[in-house]
Parts: sequence; structure tokens; C-alpha cells
Amino acid sequence: MNALAVSPDARTARLGGFALAVAAIAFVGVFSYLAAAFDYPDVLDGRAADVLPALLATGATGRAVWAVYALLPLLLIPGSVGAYAALHRASDGAARLGLALALVSAVAMVLGLARWPTVHWALAETFVTADPTGRAVLAAVFDGLNRYLGNFVGEFVGEVGMYGFFTATAYAVRRDARFPRWFGPAGLTVAAFGAVAMFRNVTDLVDPVSEVTNGLLPLWLLVLGLGLARYGTRPEVATTARATTTRPAAPQPS
Repeated sequence: MNALAVSPDARTARLGGFALAVAAIAFVGVFSYLAAAFDYPDVLDGRAADVLPALLATGATGRAVWAVYALLPLLLIPGSVGAYAALHRASDGAARLGLALALVSAVAMVLGLARWPTVHWALAETFVTADPTGRAVLAAVFDGLNRYLGNFVGEFVGEVGMYGFFTATAYAVRRDARFPRWFGPAGLTVAAFGAVAMFRNVTDLVDPVSEVTNGLLPLWLLVLGLGLARYGTRPEVATTARATTTRPAAPQPS
């Protein structure tokens, strides 16, 4: 039997890679639905008087899609475990850091996204029947939740963890001879775009970078996932630092 088939690290890397690939595909599907049905992500800058009735109008389907969207970041956890299994022999420190940052990202993003099918949904149900004074209070709660759970926790903290995970993984990949040479620089490039896009809530100057990153994020999740499943499951004997060279054996005296 092939040793790869029974290698725990290989199995974990493969499952983690598939988790990231599923997350990428599901993200595109959910994002596309919300863009068409809810004007997402532009709606995030809207007023409570416009956004809450529109949220309620998406009905049970819209609420279910938001619930799925809120759970998608949890796939980062098995994905990062798979990355650690594949890369810890090449760079244990970077692989561990990536694992920790992905966990932070997953929790932060879930907290940020889960407000839509839960707290915001309850606010929307109350808003449509509230008097002007009540609506003003609900709008203040809505704005506060958006800034704290949305802009800061979900987006900023979540993306710091996400792009930190990409950076740590890219560093480890550069020390792993099983992966193509372009893999590490590609991951660092995506992380660099993400690091700039994280400040879109601070300045409009980074909006063009943010738009590009919206496409790069699912693409790199898919590439990283498939890369872990393909290259990260190769025999461990092939895992060597790229800088390592083999010196010819010294001639023996006759």
C-alpha cells in the first residue's frame, strides 16, 4: 500500500484543502445571491430606514442565505489545520502562526456576519411597525452594531486574521520544495492587496484595491485549497527547504 494513503498529515492536508475550496465556491454563490437580492455589499453603507425593510423583504430565503454566509468562515478552521499538517515540517513556526490567525479570523467573521440573520433581523421586524421615536432608537442600535460587529470585528479583525494566515502560509510554502515556486509569491501578493483593502472603512482611496480583492479572495482560497490537496499530500521525503543543496561525496582514497 502507498505510504501516502495512510499518512495522517496527508489525509488532513487533503481534507483541509477541500474545505478551503468549498468555502471559496460557496462564498461566490452566496455573495452573488446577496448582490442581486440585497444590493450587497453597497447596502452596508445604507441607512437603517432603507436597509432594514429591504432585509426583511428578502424573506425566509434571504435569512437562510445570511445564516449560511455567517457559517462559511468556520471552514477556515479545518482549512488551516490542513495547512498546518502539510507545512509544519517545512516551517513549524509559520504554520502554527497561520493556524492561530485563521482561528481568530473565523471567529471574528462569524460574529460579524451572524448579526444579519439574528439581531438585524429582529431590528427589521420591529422597525416596520415602530413609531418615529422607536425607529430613531432602532437606527442607532443598527448603526452601532454595524460599526462594532461589522466594520471592526467582522471586517477589520477578521481580515487581519485572514490575510495574516495567507502570509504565514506563503512563507511556509516558500520553504517547501513540493509546491511550485510561484505559490508563495502569489499568496503574499493576495495578502498585500488585502492589507490595503482592510482600510476601506477609513478612506475611499483604497476602494479600487478593495474591489480587486473581492475577486482575489475566493480565487486564492480555491487555489490554496487545491494546492494543499495536491502538493501538500506528496510524500514527506520530498519536503525540503529550497535553500538546501546536496554536496557531492568526497572521493575516497584508493
